[in-house]
Amino acid sequence: MRKVNIGQAELEVLRYIQDHHPISVRDVAAYFARTKGHVRTTTLNVMGRLVVKGQLKRRRVDGVYQYEPRHPKGDMLRGLVGDFVHRTLGGSLTPFVAYLAEDAQLSEADLAELRLLVERLKANPGKKP
Repeated sequence: MRKVNIGQAELEVLRYIQDHHPISVRDVAAYFARTKGHVRTTTLNVMGRLVVKGQLKRRRVDGVYQYEPRHPKGDMLRGLVGDFVHRTLGGSLTPFVAYLAEDAQLSEADLAELRLLVERLKANPGKKP
């Protein structure tokens, strides 16, 4: 997945579409009108930017465009975390891990998944988990 700068409004729309696709502008706009007070054109503009940035694809079904994410949710989230680590933390994972250890509220399932990732890192140093 190529790195793309995604703004907060775009991220909110993309996450919603990730969880509800395929979906029309009408349905996305109705959700954001109800929850954020956005007008339809605002949502349409955000979705258009996401298409241009390669984050959404659209196809016409019975005369209505249906939108879907171009990348699986896990890939999108990993890309966003990677961008955050590089842009905000200068590539250092230490502040991120410190946050997990000291401030994050992790469930047992989260901890189990983190343990698996650490074991995969130990087995393949220098490789992506």
